[in-house]
Formats: sequence, C-alpha cells, structure tokens
Amino acid sequence: MKLAYDGTDFAGWQVQPGLPTIQGSLASAIRSVTSEEVLPQGSGRTDAGVHALGQVVSLKLAVPIPPDNLKRALNRILPTSIRVLEAGIVAPEFHARRGVLSKTYRYTLFLCRPTKDVEEIVCSPERARWVWQYPAPLDVAAMMQAAERFVGTHDFTSFAANDPERKTRLEAESNAPDNIRTLYSSAWTLCGDELSYQVRGSGFLHHMVRNLVGTCVDVGAGRILATEMEKILVAKNRGAAGPTAPPQGLSLLEVEYGSEDLSDKDKRA
Repeated sequence: MKLAYDGTDFAGWQVQPGLPTIQGSLASAIRSVTSEEVLPQGSGRTDAGVHALGQVVSLKLAVPIPPDNLKRALNRILPTSIRVLEAGIVAPEFHARRGVLSKTYRYTLFLCRPTKDVEEIVCSPERARWVWQYPAPLDVAAMMQAAERFVGTHDFTSFAANDPERKTRLEAESNAPDNIRTLYSSAWTLCGDELSYQVRGSGFLHHMVRNLVGTCVDVGAGRILATEMEKILVAKNRGAAGPTAPPQGLSLLEVEYGSEDLSDKDKRA
C-alpha cells in the first residue's frame, strides 16, 4: 500500500506502547477489517511529527480481500490524518524495507521575515503543521551552494543522530555500522514565502535530512560557510554539523523500487 499522513499528532511511524503511531493505527484498522493480527512494515521509520505523501507499506493477509475493497474499508476506519492512497498485490517475498532504490524527501520552511512593507508575514494555520516557520533573513544562494556539495557518495556520520535500535540490530546481525550513502540530488527552491529543500538518495540515516537542513539554515544565517561542507563530511562527527531542524517541515515524498521487487506498473510507489 501507499500511505499519506499528517504526522503532527503521532509519535512517529513505529508502534510504541501507550502512544499514537502510524503503524499502530494502521494495524488496528487492519484488525478491524480482517480480524487478523498483522504488523504492517513501512519502507522506513518517520519520526514524531514527520509527514508522508508516499510511504510504502507491505503486509501479508490470509483473508482474500480485493485490494480496492481493503483500501476503501481502511479509509473508513483510519483517522482522517492517515489515508491509504493505493493498494495492490505484489510478489510474496516483497518487503517494503528491502529492495529500495531511492527515497525522496522534502523539507519546507515558511519565511516569516519582515519586509519593508510588512512587519512579519503570518503563516496560515493550514500550512503551519507542515512547515518550519523561520523568522529571520536567510542567504538562499549560499544554502543552494551548500546543498549541492552533498550530492555524491559520502560518509554522512556528521549528519546522523545516534540510533540505538539500529546499532542493536546490526550487532545482532554481526554487521558493522555503515554510514555511507549516495545522494542523487540535493537542492533548495524558493517560491514566494516558502523555501523548500528536496533530496533524493539511496537511503538516509537517523535524522539525516533534518540535520542537512539545519546545517544549510546555519549557512543561510551566516553561522557556517557553504565551503565548509566538505570539512564537515570528513570530520565524521555530529558536533561538526549544524542543529537538527524541527520535524514538522519534513515529508517523505516517494519510494522507488526495482522492477524485480514490484510488478512493472508499480515500480514507483
């Protein structure tokens, strides 16, 4: 299935005891429809407050319910902040977290900076849940230069938050942590009062996109030079980069899989 959700009122994707989560809400809705105890698997974990417009989810059901019927039934039960956009049948061995070719994220800032005519631009309530309201001027050209320097294959340790769960999983699998990722595109776009960062990569570390954004904002604010991005990458030290941007500006846009993982019509979810 492909999901869209407003993550504002949820403690992230992954189910947590006593907390509202996307995975938990979906599992509860599936149970109501099918009477099956199934834990749907997402392409990745989005943090508390982070949104998605193209999260991919896999699950196996025993009941032979047609995908379109399942989609309709779930959308009647799920909170309106979670929508099933698409549902389909894939190969039995497909798992949403494996076989991912790339993910695309977008982070949006709403620029509340004053102008010569307006003391401060007000963000409307309908947008406030999806943007970081930034009150000060930013050097957008410098932020664009910084973002370009992330393209390519690098060790992104300086932009990765500590992830105890990943560390435990890798230790159980006898694998060493690997923080090398490839970014295929990384760019800022200014449109009116919104400044958006869109990044597509082979994969992302814990808080990586938000840390890239926070570092670029520090560049735009003049606290870091755009030319320092290489030095920050080489440092492999989280303390060398900028702060973590707030979660509400981040959305998972798209997950892409190989043709061997999905049917031809569903290569891109």
